[in-house]
Amino acid sequence: MSDEIQTVLVIDDHPLMRKGISQLIALEDSLRVVGEAGNGHQGLELARQLQPDLILLDLNMRGLSGLDTLKALKTADSDARVIILTVSDHEDDVVAALRAGADGYLLKDMEPEAVLDSLKVAAQGRMALGERVAEILADALRHENQPRPADSVRLTEREREILSLIAMGHSNKLIARELKITEGTVKVHVKHLLRKLDLASRVEAAIWAVKNGFRK
Repeated sequence: MSDEIQTVLVIDDHPLMRKGISQLIALEDSLRVVGEAGNGHQGLELARQLQPDLILLDLNMRGLSGLDTLKALKTADSDARVIILTVSDHEDDVVAALRAGADGYLLKDMEPEAVLDSLKVAAQGRMALGERVAEILADALRHENQPRPADSVRLTEREREILSLIAMGHSNKLIARELKITEGTVKVHVKHLLRKLDLASRVEAAIWAVKNGFRK
């Protein structure tokens, strides 16, 4: 990641929480809050106007829910990485958010330093998951239909390269940069990977890859 400051938009319907998050981020020189929104509709408008690098999004909001806001952000013309910051550690919420395209999932009871560290990870284009969230997600995957075993999946060399980078938490943009291919080409490969592995999201693919030794 370059040394440039990463801009952050905070979307949370609790004013005190927004203020606390802004004060926390102010401690980190590489991050700067450029906007705050008290509901999903306002958040979507500010995301369009400000084009932030990162969006911190509460999951449980009155009116437009955090999940619906996330889905709208992901269909909008925005390169922002959306990080869920919520009190909910319910398995269904974690899985739903990540499948809807969240670039991270953090819990509000995390230590402030851990939240900042996770945001810096997200700013580098990598997946930001709290430790407990990673455990919840792993449990959720074990309860679902098992993906295909490694020895039954026939991947091309390029697909194997991309899978190993997904396992490292790299975004499509970072993968494209490292492999010197277009982001659109990466998206096509990721789509093929998920179909071959019988998985629904890149987070699930990352966990599968780590378990099967694909991480570099």
